[in-house]
Amino acid sequence: MPESGSPFSAAEQGLGYIFQPRFALLRVLELPEDCVVYIERNDDVEFVAGDGGISLASLKHKAPGDRLSDLSTDFWKSVRIWLTHYKATGRATSKAQFLLFTTAAISTGSFLEQFAGTDADGGARAKDASAALAMTESREIAKVKSDLADLSAEEAIDFYARITIFPNTPRIGDIPGLINRRLVTVRRESRQDLFERLEGWWLDLVIQLLTGERKEPIKVQEVTDKLAVLADDYKVDNLPITFGDRLPEGGVDAYNDPRRFVEQLRVLNLSAERIRFAIIDYYRAFEQRSSWARANLLVSDEIEKYEDKLVDEWSRYREFVCENITDESKEDACIQAGRELYKWAEQSTGQLRIRERVAEPYIVRGTFHILANGTPTPRVHWHPRFLQRLAEILEVAA
Repeated sequence: MPESGSPFSAAEQGLGYIFQPRFALLRVLELPEDCVVYIERNDDVEFVAGDGGISLASLKHKAPGDRLSDLSTDFWKSVRIWLTHYKATGRATSKAQFLLFTTAAISTGSFLEQFAGTDADGGARAKDASAALAMTESREIAKVKSDLADLSAEEAIDFYARITIFPNTPRIGDIPGLINRRLVTVRRESRQDLFERLEGWWLDLVIQLLTGERKEPIKVQEVTDKLAVLADDYKVDNLPITFGDRLPEGGVDAYNDPRRFVEQLRVLNLSAERIRFAIIDYYRAFEQRSSWARANLLVSDEIEKYEDKLVDEWSRYREFVCENITDESKEDACIQAGRELYKWAEQSTGQLRIRERVAEPYIVRGTFHILANGTPTPRVHWHPRFLQRLAEILEVAA
């Protein structure tokens, strides 16, 4: 929360809303796969076990230094929510447990300390709760008194025995690190990127659930299956592919794009549609490589060695298609040789992978375009006389 700001700031409340799905993801990674999760159904988060047991969880992300005391509204508002469910599901025969996760500590001496222990003495809790309620005139808490009034003594004991408070719950900024510790199947350097992709997918699921687009709860097994698939991208022979459906934000202009790799294709008299595909491949490969670099997923000189391999293979095939091109060769023959060389790069180089399992075609095709876009001299070219023409242009410009 900002050190100083508007008295109308809702920063802490905003953090509270974001905290819910992030903390839920942390908990999901600790649960058996036969559990399912609801968000904002009977409470902030609801966990349903395979045997039908239900845990309603209230999540409270409080300002640093906050404490729970006997009459904290965070506790008593949660009690009202839990009471509603307790009564609706059979009271003493209910299968529900009630959990309060709060980043706050519990004030020393507060009767709420009893709820943070493993021993659930419902009788002592009920007695001390009644005493605390008798000392308040708060209208908000008075509503809880009314809701509690129709519980029998045995039901009150049973109800309070079901409550557990988890004080000092990790704050929202601490959760990524805690999740990363569970991602031990991938290299340490890759875990933050893996977490971000997992959380992005998870937030999409939560949004679908909250908007009603998704009707069924989220299965824990869905999360573990997705994590396994994502983690596979970070094995030593693989890399994550995340730009396969992306398009340049500014659109694609095959007719006026001034970049060198595009001009090379125009010299071959390629159709606008083929040039458009080339621009898309360039964009996807460039952004994908940048993403790998930002996430520290590449080993030293890996990109440079990959480019060297492509240039070597290009040089070999160029010698083959241009073997009969001489200074006397006509332009049509040069264009035909260039088109043949470019066709090879487009359609016959799928085996030239940066890593064994990185088989997405736009990586190799786009990397060829990156090499064809180099300055002052491109490392690959298609038309046999392109470099000669470029040198003449540069000489005139100088």
